[in-house]
Amino acid sequence: MQAMQYAITLPADYDMEIIRNRVKSKGHLLDDFEGLGLKAYGIRERGVDGSPVNQYAPFYLWADPEAMNRFLNGDGFRGVIRDFGRPVVQHWQGLLHLPGPASGALPRTFSRRTETLPESTDPATAIARALAAHEELATTDGVHSTALALDPRHWELVHFTLWSDAVPHASAGDRYQVLHLSAPGVGRLGAGRQW
Repeated sequence: MQAMQYAITLPADYDMEIIRNRVKSKGHLLDDFEGLGLKAYGIRERGVDGSPVNQYAPFYLWADPEAMNRFLNGDGFRGVIRDFGRPVVQHWQGLLHLPGPASGALPRTFSRRTETLPESTDPATAIARALAAHEELATTDGVHSTALALDPRHWELVHFTLWSDAVPHASAGDRYQVLHLSAPGVGRLGAGRQW
């Protein structure tokens, strides 16, 4: 499993209905993309739920890394580049994906938090602690699914959770509205630890 996200920050006065309409018209195109586990079409709106920016920032879990490459070199991503410029694409090696009690519902939001592991921290200990926290989180009411991934170049963990309703205020990190969920291969992501 690979996790991936790019963020397109838009002007403060940008009409976010443009993004909503774009997702309405194009979101279904990845509903059967071979090798994609899931894509959460996420947005943040300035002044909503603590967001300082307007942003389109989809989050992906790939069941097949070759599919991720096929997407990044394909027509869909070319359209993103044409319309918004080429964004920085962050990606992480998947460690865990678990469904939650609300996995049968359509998620309305997701939270994403990154955590840089300090130089003085033993990576294995920090990862084990994060895995245990996600296993507990996966039992929480309102959780659609949760994932944990690692970028070993920067020793950064990404914590990603889809929610059936609003992100609880106790959850740290950025909060996104989900406009659409494509999940053609969510079953191929597996459940449990990948590490």
